[in-house]
Amino acid sequence: MPPPVRPVRPTDTLTRDALAVLQPGFTGTTAPDWLLRRLGEGLTTVGLFGRNVANPGQLAALTGRLRREREDVLVAVDEEGGDVTRLEVRGGSSFPGNHALGAVDDPALTRAVARELGRRLAECGITLNWAPSADVNSNPDNPVIGVRSFGADPHLVARHTAAYVEGLQSAGVAACTKHFPGHGDTAVDSHLDLPRITADLATLQERELVPFRAAVAAGTRAVMSAHILLPALDGDRPATLSPAALHGLLRAPATEGGLGFDGLIVTDGMEMQAISATYGIERGSVLALAAGADAICVGGGLADEDIVLRLRDALVAAVRDGELPEERLADAAARVRALARWTVAAGEGAAGERAAPAPGIGLTAARRALRRTAGGQPYAPLTGAAYVAAFTPLANIAVGDETPWGVAAELARLLPGTDTGTYSADAAAAGIPALVEGLLTAAAGRRIVAVVRDVHRHPWMADALAALLAARPGTAVVEMGVPQAPPRGALHLATHGAARVCGRAAAEALTGRL
Repeated sequence: MPPPVRPVRPTDTLTRDALAVLQPGFTGTTAPDWLLRRLGEGLTTVGLFGRNVANPGQLAALTGRLRREREDVLVAVDEEGGDVTRLEVRGGSSFPGNHALGAVDDPALTRAVARELGRRLAECGITLNWAPSADVNSNPDNPVIGVRSFGADPHLVARHTAAYVEGLQSAGVAACTKHFPGHGDTAVDSHLDLPRITADLATLQERELVPFRAAVAAGTRAVMSAHILLPALDGDRPATLSPAALHGLLRAPATEGGLGFDGLIVTDGMEMQAISATYGIERGSVLALAAGADAICVGGGLADEDIVLRLRDALVAAVRDGELPEERLADAAARVRALARWTVAAGEGAAGERAAPAPGIGLTAARRALRRTAGGQPYAPLTGAAYVAAFTPLANIAVGDETPWGVAAELARLLPGTDTGTYSADAAAAGIPALVEGLLTAAAGRRIVAVVRDVHRHPWMADALAALLAARPGTAVVEMGVPQAPPRGALHLATHGAARVCGRAAAEALTGRL
C-alpha cells in the first residue's frame, strides 16, 4: 500500500517562503526592477557587494529604495574591515582587520571598533553584516583566512569574537559569525575547491568551536556555515550540507555537546566551487536547507534574476517532490523574517541611544597594532622621497583585487615624490637577479621600503626580499600579512593587515612621526 500523500500548502505560500530564504545580489549601484518586484513577492534579504557601492550617499539612497519596497528588508554586506571591505572597496578600509585587533588584545578596543563600524553601516541602511570571522588561524599556510582571523589562540579569538558581536549589534546591525565550524585549519580556499580538516572531534571542541561558543553566548543573531569537509562530523558532506554539523552540532543543546544556537544559519556563498562544482547550486541549496540552514547566500558571482528564479523553483519543487519537508522551509523562512523584525527594533533602539561617532578609532587601533623590530643595520627615519617595492601576491577572492593596499600612497602623502613599483611572482619567475637589478634602477639611489604580504607563504617573495636586503641592507621591510616569518631588514614593521589605516600607521613609523 503506498504511503499517504502529505498535503502541500498553496504554491504562492511556498513561493514566498522559498524567496524569503534567499540572499541574492545584483549588479549596479541602483536597484533593478526585477529585484524590487521580488521584494514584493516575498524576498526578504538583499546582499550588497563592492560593485554596488560608490559612496555613502549613494548607498543610503539604494538601501532607502529597497526599504520603500519592503520596510523590514534585510540588507546584508560582507564588511569585515581590514582587508575585506565593501564600504571602502576603492580606497581601503578606515578600520584594521581582526588580526590587528587580536595583536592589540584589548577587547574593549575591539568592541569600540565594531560599534563604530556598525554605526557607519546602519547610517547607510545596512542591517546584517556577514562578520566577524571567528576562525582560529591554526594553519599559517591558510590561503583564505590569514589576517581575517583574530589569531591562533582559540581563547583570544573567542574573547574578540564576542566583543565584536557585542559592538556591532549595539549599533543595531546583526552579526553573522563565520565560518562554522571553523575554516582556520585549511590549506585550500573553498572558493576554489573543497577543503578537508582531519582534526578529531576533541580537537574541534577545544580549538575551532571555542570562538563560536563565545559568539553564541554573546548573542550573535546569525552564524555562517563553511564549505569544508570534517570527517569527524560527517565523512560525506561539507558542513553547509551536513545535518550532523548544523542540526546536530550548531543547534544541539550544550548538554548534548552542541552550541545551542537558535538564531539564523546562513550558508557561505553557494556559487563557490566547493559546492557548485560538486553538487550544483540548486541541489546544494536544497541539501543545505534540509541540513538545517535557513538562508542561502548567493550573489557574489551570480547576480541576476535568473539565479533567484532557479533557486526559488528548485526549493518549491523539492517540497512538492517530498525531498525537502515543507515544515523545514517554513521554519527557515520564519527565522529570516524574525531576524528582519529584530533589525527594525534594534535599529530604532540604537538610533535612540545616539552614540557619539568615533571617526578616529580605526587609526588608533592600527597604530596600537603596529609592531616594530630593529635589525642589525642602523635605521634613521625617512625624511625625503623614497622608493616603495611592493611584493604583491595574487589576491584571494574574499579580499578581491580592486581594493588598494600597501604604504606607498600614505608615504607619498608624507614625503612627496615617493614612487612605487609592483613585483609579482611572474617577475620573479624571470629571475630574481633581474628583478632586483630592475628594482635598484627604479629606486635611483633613494632609500627603499619593501612591502610584503604573508612572505612565509610565498618562496619567490622570500627569495626576492633576501636578494634585495643583500644588495641594500638598510632597506626597511613592512609585513602587511601574518607576520609568521622572522623579522628582516634594518627596520621591520608588522601591521597585521593591509587596510588603509594600517598603511598610514606604517608610514608614520617609517618617517618617525609615530
